[in-house]
Amino acid sequence: MSRSWHWSIAEAAAAPLQEGRASSLLFEHGSMHLRFYAPVGRDEQVPHDQDEIYVVASGKGTFVRESERVSFGPGDALFVAAGETHRFEDFTDDFATWVLFYGPTGGEAAG
Repeated sequence: MSRSWHWSIAEAAAAPLQEGRASSLLFEHGSMHLRFYAPVGRDEQVPHDQDEIYVVASGKGTFVRESERVSFGPGDALFVAAGETHRFEDFTDDFATWVLFYGPTGGEAAG
């Protein structure tokens, strides 16, 4: 895991996957984890214990969060609260996203 404060997309894409995880861990700081996710073919993730923000690095597709659907593209940011069902669908072969997990298990209280 890098102790750096700067990551290029190329470095992130080359980072190894952790055992049992579909994304690469790049950095941890307190409760925050920076990961890089580039699924191939199908996104089979399950709800997570922490809140998360995706920032799309490349590619296009549809993002599903609970019963909501939205088109996404490079530069878009997407929020998912802890425990929410979500996935990427119909994404292009070049799809990749930065993922920031943060906060306590169960998520932060909505304000």
